Amino acid sequence: MLDIKWIRENPQTFDDAMAQRGSDCVAADLIEIDEKRRKILADLQDLQEQRNTASREIGQALSMKDAARADKVKAEISQIKSSTQAGEENARATAAALNEALAGIPNIPLDGVPVGPDESANVVLHMIGEKPRMNFEPKEQFEIGENLGMMDFEAAAKLAGSRFTVLRGNLARLERALGAFMLDLHTGEHGYTETVPPLMVREEVLFGTGQLPKFADDLFHTADGRWLIPTAEVPLTNLVREEIVDHSSLPIRLTALTPCFRAEAGAAGRDTRGMLRQHQFMKVELVSITEPQSSMAELDRMTAAAEEVLKRLGLHYRVVMLSTGDMGFAAQKTHDIEVWLPGQDTYREISSCSVCGDFQARRMNARYRVAGEKGTRFVHTLNGSGVALGRALIAVIENYQNHDGSVTVPDVLRPYMGGMEKIEAV
Repeated sequence: MLDIKWIRENPQTFDDAMAQRGSDCVAADLIEIDEKRRKILADLQDLQEQRNTASREIGQALSMKDAARADKVKAEISQIKSSTQAGEENARATAAALNEALAGIPNIPLDGVPVGPDESANVVLHMIGEKPRMNFEPKEQFEIGENLGMMDFEAAAKLAGSRFTVLRGNLARLERALGAFMLDLHTGEHGYTETVPPLMVREEVLFGTGQLPKFADDLFHTADGRWLIPTAEVPLTNLVREEIVDHSSLPIRLTALTPCFRAEAGAAGRDTRGMLRQHQFMKVELVSITEPQSSMAELDRMTAAAEEVLKRLGLHYRVVMLSTGDMGFAAQKTHDIEVWLPGQDTYREISSCSVCGDFQARRMNARYRVAGEKGTRFVHTLNGSGVALGRALIAVIENYQNHDGSVTVPDVLRPYMGGMEKIEAV
């Protein structure tokens, strides 16, 4: 959430940023609500001063045994109380209206983020590796998985409907191996602490990271008022919710391997075949909580940690900086890692690493205190995929497919597969 004080002081900068994000929010509308709120608060302060003055007058009247004057002032105080109650209700309503308006406003892009309406304006930062050369026509992941007898979409549809998959045998084991490998890498070499968070959270937790209220249609809601997490970013980031952490404890780096649940409300007709866009999928998430001056360096560090997964898997990929129109709601700047999929003959996002500044921290009231200072400051938050298991599985299947339909197991995963070198149909 943005700071209304900053918007009041920088209205043109705010309007320019909203135009870059494709938002129709304007500073004047927000300032008008805030001015109303401030006027109400000033009136309430005046009423309190009037009440204090009147209370002193009652004491003076009673000391002079002027009952008539005392009764008159008591009547005035009664009117002041009534006006105060009405003003307080109005203040609460106006504050709620301002907060509601601010809650729907996206974050301000950082300088240097490419300006554009969508992914067409994204900028490629670098590419690693080369596209694999195959002496046969590469197949897509669903063809390979079904031919192996280990990827079953019909069974999943009977159980849960579309956009679900049943994995069996060595493909199921390969996905588990990918998850274990990523966790070992991030905890053992990149300094992240493995965490097992709840998969269902309260509404205010999703508000804290920015999924609510704007993106409710893309979430699954339980009958008892909780929500299934769309990403482990949500519970991991909220671990510092309403907390004041010691400056010495920063940065906090957390990782988790969890199922994620998304309604994919805006994806009708897109990627309907295979495992690319599922209602349920596994993902390794990376979250960092930092001090403000360290957050940009942390974004580069986090992106490098996610890249290392693909490097060790021997996969060709590129890193792109997202444009203002393609970034997520809470992001100030985002690096996407796009892996090459030979079966589709295209790049696909496999990780998205974002710095959010204090945008989420303000929504969560997450702060830190520097030793010797009385005040507190908002932390900065970052999140990224380290990486999505389903898409990593797809990438391995397509890049390591063989002419006979088998899939070679990447060297780094063989210790997690009992030494297995190749997955073949059974």
